[in-house]
Amino acid sequence: MHWDHIIENGILVNSKEEIQSNIYIKNGKIAAIGKDLEGTADEITDANGCFILPGLMDVHVHSRDPGATHKEDFFHSTQAAAAGGLTTIFEMPNTTPPINNVENFNKQVENLESKAHVDFGIWGICLGKLNISDIQSLNKAGVIGFKFFWGYAVHSETFQLIYNYKSDMKEVIPPFDDGEVYEMFQEVAKTGRLLAVHAENHELIQHLTAKVEESGRKDYDALLQGRPNLAEETTIQTAISFAKSANTRLHILHVSTGEGVELIQKAKKEGYPITAETCPHYLFLSNEDYDQIGPTMKIYPPVKYKKDQERLWEGISQKVIDIVCSDHAPHTKDEKSGDLWSIPAGMCGVETLAPLMIDAVNKGKITLHELVLLLSENPAKIFGLYPEKGSLQVGTDADITIVDLNKKHVIKEELLHSKSKITGFDGFQLEGAPVATILKGKTIMKDGKIVSEPTGRLVRPDRNGSMD
Repeated sequence: MHWDHIIENGILVNSKEEIQSNIYIKNGKIAAIGKDLEGTADEITDANGCFILPGLMDVHVHSRDPGATHKEDFFHSTQAAAAGGLTTIFEMPNTTPPINNVENFNKQVENLESKAHVDFGIWGICLGKLNISDIQSLNKAGVIGFKFFWGYAVHSETFQLIYNYKSDMKEVIPPFDDGEVYEMFQEVAKTGRLLAVHAENHELIQHLTAKVEESGRKDYDALLQGRPNLAEETTIQTAISFAKSANTRLHILHVSTGEGVELIQKAKKEGYPITAETCPHYLFLSNEDYDQIGPTMKIYPPVKYKKDQERLWEGISQKVIDIVCSDHAPHTKDEKSGDLWSIPAGMCGVETLAPLMIDAVNKGKITLHELVLLLSENPAKIFGLYPEKGSLQVGTDADITIVDLNKKHVIKEELLHSKSKITGFDGFQLEGAPVATILKGKTIMKDGKIVSEPTGRLVRPDRNGSMD
């Protein structure tokens, strides 16, 4: 037998077990798993001393393409993904134009496929009455899910999100009221897809931020007073209530607070189909790090307190948090230079996601099996891609991440593959790293270097997600 690719001498890892075995790949699929099968191959990878994981995923990426491509574009973001050991990412819908109808979805597919170093899904956006009639057709077209930026205003002509809304702004549609939001929940429920929400209470933030700004304070604790834990807590509670009533599959984006974990845990215990994600900046940083890291660390929702960080790790061990993702949102160095109130929120993350979580394995925060759950198996199951993605099963896509748990390295922002390289993790010393990324049987990253042209393709969910 002649194989396209053999990966030998490694340890295969899924969410439950480890197996010493070889993988034999043919036509982009895992054709066989075993030892000492006869045959030759075009490519042989010796994974001795390494762990072979189902391809890792990032479900929350802002590549800003089309749109603010001076900050990032899909070619660079997917290079960064591949360099960081990822084989699939999900692109967020607040592009220019947004993914608010089928025409824009199809244009986005055409735009991204020629640039994609990894496979990708595309989120659809919910803009209330502006596109509620497009939700069903977007679902049929193949969006991975629907995102609602709760509390954000929308430009009346471009449909772009307004991040710091003021009531005197012109040509702006104010944030949607609860009745309009509930109608979105009802409409998305008909699709069977997830409704993912950015959970921050706009009215509370507006009121508290105005009071803090009047004081003249520009320190990090002032930012947290303007966007307190309560802003996330109240919105998650409302979202859960709406989801229960409308029978919507709810997904809470970038959970940053202990209060959020508690609410999600309670809803899960009651049997409601609610899932949640968090991000490395909430797991590895706290308000105590701001003096050292500086404005780079500003992100929405903000990085909170040590107690929140600890509760998030508990939420992972208790399976309250289902996914860890990056919320990759690059800005230029100039844009991130200034006072805390005026600079934009966001940082790079798609390339550092897996290395940080692999380091957490070595530090005993999670097991290697939990890493597979959080970055591969759960995302694939929740979004209806399993077992084609998220598994090492015969007949599925040969998407594979090879990890060396002993490899020591330092995150250096100048070495990141993104266009803009701003990260709060510059200088972090890590143990363990992805050393090869394999997409449909072809090596696209080896020892941190991109070794392939773009070959990624759109993925569409083929059924409703399930955690069974």
